[in-house]
Amino acid sequence: MTAPPRFTTMGCRLNAYETEAMKGLAEQAGLSGAVVVNTCAVTAEAVRKARQEIRRLRRDNPEARLIVTGCAAQTEPETFAEMEEVDAVIGNAEKMAPETWGRLAADFIGETERVMVDDIMSVTETAGHLIDGFGTRSRAYVQVQNGCDHRCTFCIIPYGRGNSRSVPAGVVVEQIKRLVGAGFNEVVLTGVDLTSWGADLPAAPKLGDLVMRILKLVPDLPRLRISSIDSIEVDDNLMQAIATEPRLMPHLHLSLQHGDDLILKRMKRRHLSEDAIAFCDAARRLRPDMIFGADIIAGFPTETEAAFENALGMVEACGLTWLHVFPYSPRPGTPAARMPQVDGRTIKDRARRLREAGEAAVARHVSAQVGQPHRVLMEAPEMGRTEHFAEVRFTTPRSEGAIVEAVPSGRDGSVLLA
Repeated sequence: MTAPPRFTTMGCRLNAYETEAMKGLAEQAGLSGAVVVNTCAVTAEAVRKARQEIRRLRRDNPEARLIVTGCAAQTEPETFAEMEEVDAVIGNAEKMAPETWGRLAADFIGETERVMVDDIMSVTETAGHLIDGFGTRSRAYVQVQNGCDHRCTFCIIPYGRGNSRSVPAGVVVEQIKRLVGAGFNEVVLTGVDLTSWGADLPAAPKLGDLVMRILKLVPDLPRLRISSIDSIEVDDNLMQAIATEPRLMPHLHLSLQHGDDLILKRMKRRHLSEDAIAFCDAARRLRPDMIFGADIIAGFPTETEAAFENALGMVEACGLTWLHVFPYSPRPGTPAARMPQVDGRTIKDRARRLREAGEAAVARHVSAQVGQPHRVLMEAPEMGRTEHFAEVRFTTPRSEGAIVEAVPSGRDGSVLLA
């Protein structure tokens, strides 16, 4: 009996979403005996790990046909085509096309091109309709947007994902209705540049319009969560949803990247530090229990100690809780790679200091939740997450997927106990 293809996913939630779609496409095409690696290109370290994982998979699967796809395959196809372990390299647009998997299933090496990577900038549609979410039995992730029109000087992702394109609101709403009907109690909206949703659609609706439409037309959806947003693009309807919609979870992850204005300009970001602080203050006035996560880069080129201190100061100035810290690494072809670089040891030390500030912020937040009532979404029989995404561990099992009332009695590190 032929073995179904096996998939390895690296990187973001969108990659994981697309892996689920590829599984369905590969199964429909009848592809067998293959290992597929869905790569990430966000940092040089991500590409290095992809190469390492490919070599490991080849050692463990010497007879398998090894396919590499994802953002690193899109931005550096020659890197992977030159690896002797790799049988085929598939671009980000091609991996979402049924005909690609049909060709791979019909004739893997013979008539099929070994490298199938086209110009991602020519892609004008998303593949958000391919699957009805994915995730645990309790939480589903729904892709509503892909690509990015901005060109931050450090970022390779637009060259892996292409320009911004949106899934129409009606398609999103129908998808979420099906997910709620299937028993999901929380939906997370995902995308590469989520707050640019709608700019390419008729009448150019905003993300807030989509959020309000979902909450109105899917009244049985208990919880809606938004993944990473760019605060400078937040529209009035999204602010209204923050203020008036309890089913919109009080947790926003911000694409801040830094807190020094000169560095932000060199990054070609569209906000300054005061803009980010003002947004957090405004959101908290509308919803006092709102908490924020943020992406912050340590060691961007030309970053002085004073500039780094400004980035570190954003943890307190914005009241950040959940930090994603990225040590800067140059991506070939980006403007930042040509700027004066910071010493690697300094980058590592600054990343450590940012992570420590983040850990302290999480400890303060979790400590403040002890003794407070929460509605916890159960991800496993003894583990769930609060509205603010804090993990809660239970002493007695609960129904997976259920939303339960709980008052945490203590904490163990960053985990609440109930």
